[in-house]
Amino acid sequence: MSASAGPRAVSEMTGAQAERYLLSLELFGMRFGLDRMRRLMTALDHPERRFASIHVVGTNGKSSTTRMIAEILSQHGLRTGAYLSPHLQSFAERIRVDGHDITEGQFGAAVGRARRAAALVDRNAEPDDEVTQFEALTAAAYSELARQQVQVAVIEAGLGGRYDATNVIPSSVTVLTGVGLEHTRWLGPTIADIATEKVDVLQPGSTLVFGVDLDPDAVAVAERVGAERDATIVGAGIDPGVPVGAPGAYQRRNFALARAAAEAYLGALEPEAVRAAAAVVRVPGRLQQIASEPLTLVDGAHNPDGTRALAESLPELVTGDRRVVAVVSILDDKDAAGMLAGLFGGAVKVDVIVLTSSQNPRALPPGTLQSLTRQLHGPPSEIVSDPHRAVTRARELAGPNGVVIVTGSIYLIADMLADGRREHASII
Repeated sequence: MSASAGPRAVSEMTGAQAERYLLSLELFGMRFGLDRMRRLMTALDHPERRFASIHVVGTNGKSSTTRMIAEILSQHGLRTGAYLSPHLQSFAERIRVDGHDITEGQFGAAVGRARRAAALVDRNAEPDDEVTQFEALTAAAYSELARQQVQVAVIEAGLGGRYDATNVIPSSVTVLTGVGLEHTRWLGPTIADIATEKVDVLQPGSTLVFGVDLDPDAVAVAERVGAERDATIVGAGIDPGVPVGAPGAYQRRNFALARAAAEAYLGALEPEAVRAAAAVVRVPGRLQQIASEPLTLVDGAHNPDGTRALAESLPELVTGDRRVVAVVSILDDKDAAGMLAGLFGGAVKVDVIVLTSSQNPRALPPGTLQSLTRQLHGPPSEIVSDPHRAVTRARELAGPNGVVIVTGSIYLIADMLADGRREHASII
């Protein structure tokens, strides 16, 4: 008997109960492989087969590109879903339908269905092979998107691609946003290795879309895999062709890629629908303004490519002779030196850096970041361990006419945007 068809012995979960259940699965960590996920889909009567899908893989820009593709499709009249990661305040943010997060009640019900399916899968599991947090959440997402009868869903991969839990969908379009040296412990030491893991989601006879600024080694992998699987290859330009409301040069490139992906799916686009999508899409935690006087921005750049993209975009936002103060926290598995160098190397000078620590237990000690800053001959620095006090101090240093940039980790951004309801952030 499937989980979705079984007796309702287990009552529906509330949103808060669903959050606690998912957080409890952090104990099981990450385990690659798709067998558990396939069994979850069987237990749920294969929701992943009840909507068309576009799969978005890559190192940076996945969430933005996913949101943009979904909005373009919605503007063309399709009932469109999206699955994103990570979240900033609530797991429910990861599942969207027609441009809106699902409700807490819908989220609780979806996770309840996934929990019942996970219990069936775990019943026959080997020791240490239980369903993981990301698998349960992905199963809940696919179940809810199918229940809401979306016509197409844009699915953001979590880590890699080949063994990522999302990789049970028969996508007609795959989007490769970019490839950088991240998660090398799991994905391999080179750009080519990482690209191979990501592009492995490509379905035979489907379409692969990537940008012209993709690393040449990744392009070579994409073209080889595309040829092996008889896929159509589409190279997107960097000009979005319309004004893009989301700030930052990197968002214009993301929209150009999203536009090419939507066109690959639909076959042709309506100019007014594309223009409307570009105007309304905003991405939480990406050059998001959270205060003024001084202008205070949060940006979830979490690797060297991300901080370089942030630095590239700052001249659009920081005009005139304004004092710039950065607040930075970085996780211990990141290239912290490369990230700091990327932030310091832009056209806009960072006058002071305030080093802090997010609530994530993997955050590097601020003292370590200060040592790296000095080795890089960076700007003067201060340590304020509490992230909220660090931002308060940065705003004092910037003055009312200055600019504060909070960056380095999505978990730091989550700390800034938290509304007090979160128990703690997911560490996966």
